[in-house]
Order: sequence, then structure tokens, then C-alpha cells
Amino acid sequence: MTDDASPWLVVGLGNPGAEYAANRHNVGFMVADLLAERMGARFKAHKARAQVVEGRIGPPGAASRRVIVAKPMSFMNLSGGPTTALRDFYKVPVDHVVAIHDELDIDYGMLRLKFGGGDNGHNGLKSITKSLGADYLRVRFGIGRPPGRMDVAAFVLKDFSAAERRELDYFVDRAADAVETLLIDGLERAQGTYNS
Repeated sequence: MTDDASPWLVVGLGNPGAEYAANRHNVGFMVADLLAERMGARFKAHKARAQVVEGRIGPPGAASRRVIVAKPMSFMNLSGGPTTALRDFYKVPVDHVVAIHDELDIDYGMLRLKFGGGDNGHNGLKSITKSLGADYLRVRFGIGRPPGRMDVAAFVLKDFSAAERRELDYFVDRAADAVETLLIDGLERAQGTYNS
């Protein structure tokens, strides 16, 4: 892993536009929004076709981490272009790139943090891996499987159900905590605390 002084790029995955804002597929944007709020900063348009916030996460002083939180504005299946452009612009080592995304194979609200691996059919990850290679960090936010024979694409592009929305703020908050722990204390500590 790269040294602690290197900046971090935290990319929340989702689709731009009000009609997608509350979709299951946009949970990465939701976590990114909360991280920006915690940093006391507002997203600004970046030439890399993304909204970005720059700041620090963690306690003041040497323990804090310089971080760029981003939301690609290219649509999910083209997330790799903006992610790579931001990585190049901010000179972020690939092992300091964190993708926050929805995950079908994990129960709703559960988290799994990992380094590298496959894309599990997720178009956002597929695009990033094609651009960057697979050696980046992932914060996988469980959304569960669609009920019955519902099409996966239709399921991820639907809003969270009323029952799910009751707990959504708590789970998004927990995912933001997991990202902060990952940046400050490392993957192993974050996995030990948040992997379920």
C-alpha cells in the first residue's frame, strides 16, 4: 500500500438526475453526499465529468487524510472515465481509490469492504476496472436480491421500498463511518468493524 500522505479518491457510484436520486443503484451517491456534508463542503463541477468535494477526513493533524469525494456524472456504466481522469488529475495511487456501490449479493444494509476482486456483474465496477485495473478498494452496500422473477436492472433502478427507507439513513451513516475508518485506520480495521 502507498504511504499515508497520498490523497484518497472516494467515488460514490450512481446515475445523475433527479429521477434516479432515490434508486437502489444510487446508494453510492447517497454515501458520498453524507461524506461531503460531514466535511462541511459542497460539490463542485469538475472537468472530469464529475462533481467533487476536496477536504480532509479524520482528526486534525497528522492522522487526517486528504480526500477527494466524487460523483461521476457520466451514468453508472461509464464511471471508469471520470474516475480515471480524477485519479490522474489529483495524482491518486490506484490503491487509494475507493468505490462505494450497491451490491445485490449482500442482504439489505449489510456492508463488506474489500480490496480488488471481480465486478460481479456491476456495470459501474466493470467500467472502473476496465480503466484502472482491479486493484482498488470497494465499499459494498447490500441491497439484496430482487423479489420473485423481477428483472435485476429494473430492481436496481427502483427506489428503496418504504420499509427499507425507514432504515436507510442509518445504513448510509454506517457506510460513511466505514469509509472514514478505512481511510484513517486501514482496511483490516474497517473490515473487522463493519463487515457483516
